[in-house]
Amino acid sequence: MRRRHVPLACAAVLSSAAGCVSVDVGHEGGAQLQLALRDAAERASPPRAAPLVDALVLQAQPGNAMADTLSIAYAQRADEYAFYQLATWMERPVRLVPRLLQQRLQARGVATAVGLAGDPMRADWMLAIGIETIHHDIRTAPGFARLALTADLFDRRSRVRVAHRQFEASVQTLRQDSTSAAQAMSVALARTFDELVPWLEVALVPSAKHGAP
Repeated sequence: MRRRHVPLACAAVLSSAAGCVSVDVGHEGGAQLQLALRDAAERASPPRAAPLVDALVLQAQPGNAMADTLSIAYAQRADEYAFYQLATWMERPVRLVPRLLQQRLQARGVATAVGLAGDPMRADWMLAIGIETIHHDIRTAPGFARLALTADLFDRRSRVRVAHRQFEASVQTLRQDSTSAAQAMSVALARTFDELVPWLEVALVPSAKHGAP
């Protein structure tokens, strides 16, 4: 794994970064890669027999700075982060993750309609999603993809938070490079969704008992 220097401006993105040493992505001959974070679920959950609520809105909430950048972070030491030089995300995780979760919830049929904040729809329930960490931990080669989400369910009628939980996943990477990191991140994201969806369904059950379909 070779190191190259990148502009010092990237240090401003992560206040905890100890310099901006970057890592080559492998044998791409210097080409810049754009990598996709996706929901790499091994198998789809069967749809529910009936939705729990009429409508649910997903909203991104502030989280870790690594989630609000196209740069892909790695850590060689605890609490010290840098960025891959020759690879970026195609979309900022803070914007992409709620949309991927929307697709998962729609396929499961948790609600009749699942929207994103800003969509022209009325919903009594809101799920706020925050990304607490998303990085490639290479303290021990080839490393682990680390991803953690927080989820807060709100009853918008009473403006009360009715449930809160953090979901974490660590997936070993095949190699110590950005492509392997992105692939493992996608698996880690799917595993957090695998835990989040049934948790959300349990949290919404009381509403179903009060007349929701």
